[in-house]
Amino acid sequence: MNRKIQLNIWYVVVAVLALMLFQDWWIARQEVETLPYSEFQSLVNSGKVKDVHVDSRRISGTLREPTRGGATRFVTNRVDQPVSDWLVRHGVTVTGAIEDTFLRNLLSWMLPILFFFALWMFVFRRVAERQGMGGLMSIGKSKARVYMEKEVGARFDDVAGVDEAKAELKEIVDFLKDPGSYGRLGARIPKGVLLVGPAGTGKTLLARAVAGEARVPFFSISGSDFVEMFVGVGAARVRDLFDQARKAKPCIIFVDELDAMGRARGVGPFGGGHDEKEQTLNQLLVELDGFDPREGIVLLAATNRPEILDPALLRAGRFDRQVLVDRPDRQGRAAILRVHGAKVRIGADVDMDAVAALTPGFTGADLANLVNEAALRATRRGADSVTADDFTAAVERIVAGIEKRSRLLNPRDREVVAYHEMGHAIVATALPGMDPVHKVSIIPRGVGALGYTMQRPTEDRFLISRQELKDRMAVLLGGRAAETLAFDEISTGAADDLNKVTDIARNMVTRFGMDATLGQVTYESPRQTFLAENALAHYADREFSERTAREIDCAVRALVSSAFSISLEILRRYRRQLDDGARLLLQRETLLREELPLLQDAATSSAAPPDPSS
Repeated sequence: MNRKIQLNIWYVVVAVLALMLFQDWWIARQEVETLPYSEFQSLVNSGKVKDVHVDSRRISGTLREPTRGGATRFVTNRVDQPVSDWLVRHGVTVTGAIEDTFLRNLLSWMLPILFFFALWMFVFRRVAERQGMGGLMSIGKSKARVYMEKEVGARFDDVAGVDEAKAELKEIVDFLKDPGSYGRLGARIPKGVLLVGPAGTGKTLLARAVAGEARVPFFSISGSDFVEMFVGVGAARVRDLFDQARKAKPCIIFVDELDAMGRARGVGPFGGGHDEKEQTLNQLLVELDGFDPREGIVLLAATNRPEILDPALLRAGRFDRQVLVDRPDRQGRAAILRVHGAKVRIGADVDMDAVAALTPGFTGADLANLVNEAALRATRRGADSVTADDFTAAVERIVAGIEKRSRLLNPRDREVVAYHEMGHAIVATALPGMDPVHKVSIIPRGVGALGYTMQRPTEDRFLISRQELKDRMAVLLGGRAAETLAFDEISTGAADDLNKVTDIARNMVTRFGMDATLGQVTYESPRQTFLAENALAHYADREFSERTAREIDCAVRALVSSAFSISLEILRRYRRQLDDGARLLLQRETLLREELPLLQDAATSSAAPPDPSS
């Protein structure tokens, strides 16, 4: 039996027992003994009656001492009429009353019931608040948090690295400041604006900045707040949210994580319209059709999974405009670093452009975390300001993980790791167009990394040629090639490198059409998602034959073998530099580029040998 059901049953049992005890106590206090009239006269004559109430039929009262039965109250039938004078002569207080026990009996039942009902409501409300359901009267109310202009505290100056997105949203700000004059030529503002981009790129901050610039109320709510365990609650909250917005116009409604409630509606026997999420989505569609943007209400929403949204949400007249909030480029990263760096004490040797060059692919949230990690490191070592070394160490901590100096390796493993990392560094330096090597270390980091080679890109790249992809594969296989040359044996240390190489080769064959035998054909659908790639994509139905699948496998294997041959040839050419670098790395554990003159020799020497497969 469920624990919650057991708790409810025991609560009912205790409540019934308590009600019965209260009833017994109440009846005992109200016990009245019926006396014969003759005995009543004897008690009066003996002075044992304190007071009486006389009505047309009975005489009731209180005794000075309890009777043999323990009662202090009595009642007797009235026999003769002229009794008042006789009672007064014996010092008895006489009052006339009409006794009505209905209210007394009613209270004896109602008071215990009301007490336990109030106790039950108190307990239920505490449990409901702990579960996030709120009170019974607030089930259909919107959970939107309303921020006024002073509470928002964000402006466009606080948002950096997304200049194109800010330019798109400035139009919304102008409309909210002056809704009347904006449509003088017949144009209308978009009903809804959908902010699309990877997690951490600043979509929520950008929406708050729009409200701060326009100085209007800002209704903020998450898509998951609309979905509850009770059917129909989500739709009621959507209606209540738009009702509140109409009363506070002009205003902004911001729905974060729209995909929580706007997922595409299902089809088939299990995708009917009775699902709570679908009812909530239907109500949102109705509200989007029902309000006029000229009233001064703008709906903003954010998601990092636009591919799963219902098409009805994205059609014209609902979310008319989609604004991409992408990862910032190098200049954008430098601007973001300056915004967050203004809040900490930065040293004179810090060049934000150089730090931005170390962080390709970082989002705004990642860069904010980077500045904080650098400031924490400077604080731990008791410095007066944050230096460039602090930023470099913070980048390494975020990318590679925390140093694990307590993870002691035996001499053989350290030597293997040293040759492995030096192989990466030499191949990366010898091949043209590769990112320069910034640092080589054999200090274990993170969960499974026993060492790492850090490369610093010189610029952001958006297009990569076939040769550059093959060179990247050769760099990744440089560690395995170094182990083969130095020990004539291979280890498990290249597992992650092999995964990356295989993924690059398979994409070259199946997605980019870079194999001469298979031709300019795509054998795999593009994965349009801002999150991690779908793990089930490789198990989808194939649209090619078994023979083609075998050709794909052969092409992938040929690309990987060719890259490995290039790595071996380069390391044979620079075998002396490989041995010297490994020995130096074993002594110092960490080497910077300027501490490795042998890398300069490799960079100034001849280019890599030709591709054996070409």
